[in-house]
Amino acid sequence: QVQLVESGGGLVQPGGSLRLSCAASGFTLETNTIAWFRQAPGKEREAVSCIRTSDGSTRYVDSVKGRFTISRDYAKNTVYLQMNSLKPEDTAVYYCALGPIFASLSSSWNRPGRYDSWGQGTQVTVSS
Repeated sequence: QVQLVESGGGLVQPGGSLRLSCAASGFTLETNTIAWFRQAPGKEREAVSCIRTSDGSTRYVDSVKGRFTISRDYAKNTVYLQMNSLKPEDTAVYYCALGPIFASLSSSWNRPGRYDSWGQGTQVTVSS
C-alpha cells in the first residue's frame, strides 16, 4: 500500500527555518514525482514544490524561490522540504503527494488532481 507520512512541522518565528520530511512506503523514489502542497484556512490548496525523482528536476512556486529547497534521499525513501526565511504567509498545512512521471513538469506539477496519493499533512505556523 502506498503511504506518505509528513513530519517536521511546528511553530517558528518569521525568518526562521524548518525542514519537513515526507516518508514514503509502498513505492520507491525512482520513477515518480513527489510534490509539496500547502493549504491555509479559507484558501485553495497551492503547489509549493516538486521533484521528479528519475532525474532530480525540481519546480518551485515563485513565492518560495530562493527560500525553499526540495531534496530526496533514496536510502531513506524520503523527500524533504527545507524552508528558510519563513514568512507569516507561509503558514499552512503542508502535504506531500505522489504523482506519476510527468512528461512536462511545467504544465502538470502544480495541479492537485494529477497526484494519486496524499499524506495527512503537517502544520507549519510562522508567527512572532
